[in-house]
Amino acid sequence: MVELVDLHKSFGEQKVLTGVNLKISRGSLTFIMGRSGTGKSVLLKHIIGLLKPDRGKIIIDGQDVTEYSEAQWQRLRRRFGFLFQEGALFDSMTVAENVAFPLIEHTSLSWREIEKRVQEKLSVVGLLEDRDKYPAELSGGMRKRAALARALALDPEIILFDEPTTGLDPILQVSIMRLIRDTQRQFGLTGIVVTHDVSIAMKAADFIAVLHEGQIVAFGPPEEIRGSPHPFVKQFLQSAFEGCLPEEGSHV
Repeated sequence: MVELVDLHKSFGEQKVLTGVNLKISRGSLTFIMGRSGTGKSVLLKHIIGLLKPDRGKIIIDGQDVTEYSEAQWQRLRRRFGFLFQEGALFDSMTVAENVAFPLIEHTSLSWREIEKRVQEKLSVVGLLEDRDKYPAELSGGMRKRAALARALALDPEIILFDEPTTGLDPILQVSIMRLIRDTQRQFGLTGIVVTHDVSIAMKAADFIAVLHEGQIVAFGPPEEIRGSPHPFVKQFLQSAFEGCLPEEGSHV
């Protein structure tokens, strides 16, 4: 569904991606993990066309979209959903209005059809009774669920999650991740999740990609990642389970 081929990206003198190769299967839930500042979110922004690579290819559903114009990307993005790290809900809109927003902006649906779609998506995330509340009236977990409903509004084929459990307590983290997994399966979505939460990734992922020094250094099902011989992967997992992150330049 998504393929990145020898992807390179620099910002001035800072090299962020230095040859990323990654294939993401249709209908799978793939987690991208790695140290902070290694380019995980930059990778997501390439997949959705918000950034253009210095070199390499982005292939979506067999189509090379690397050189797409902004107008072409606008059409393609309708096949995507994006759950931002902080939810990015509009504070001045109710939950229902937030979910309706992409439908108003990008479709010609009637108000009755939009209302039906909004009810469907809010039911999926368990927020139908909270439709008239504003984001400030919601808990952190509820805001994440509202943002997920909005990301699902256009019935995307691919949905991207940028640190979906950040800022939540452990119980809510598990709850949100279970909702994401159930939703992905229910709608047959191709899901791509950027996260630091190794334990949740190990339980929820179909595949895990580990990004280190601008490249994917390990890719496979969770059990394969657990047994990876790569020094950074071994240390990253060990440090995560011990409750600390590996330090730059340290060795196993």
